[in-house]
Amino acid sequence: MGEFWPVPDVLAYLAGRWRVSRSVRDLASGAEGEFTGTTGFREDTESPDGGLLHHESGTFVWQGVARPAERTLRFLPRPGGTADVRFADGRPFHDLDLTSGRHVADHPCAADLYRGEFVVRDSDHWRTVWRVRGPAKDLVLRTDYARED
Repeated sequence: MGEFWPVPDVLAYLAGRWRVSRSVRDLASGAEGEFTGTTGFREDTESPDGGLLHHESGTFVWQGVARPAERTLRFLPRPGGTADVRFADGRPFHDLDLTSGRHVADHPCAADLYRGEFVVRDSDHWRTVWRVRGPAKDLVLRTDYARED
């Protein structure tokens, strides 16, 4: 098996619950933080297009201070087993094509650029690395996912 594990249908692959471990590093200041929690991908019953509702929750520790954190995204089906990822309010975030086991996506946000790399290791493990650059941001966010069910 190679470095990447091809995924013919991203929504089928993601469905279920995942343990999440994320490191956050501010390259400008050297500050580091971490998020630990879970992510669930379940049927999005509110979307007329179907797809999955992604809800992540856990604890984010930044500069020694722990806080609860959560986010919700929508993964909408696209042709060929790919997905259109949107914020909870419907704004576009990025596309996602894991048919080769690896995908790179960009998301411009005001003056910042988020570039994400998605890598599937096997049927139960995948990783994202977001590099964020802009006038006020210089971050690396590395997230590892491990299937729970």
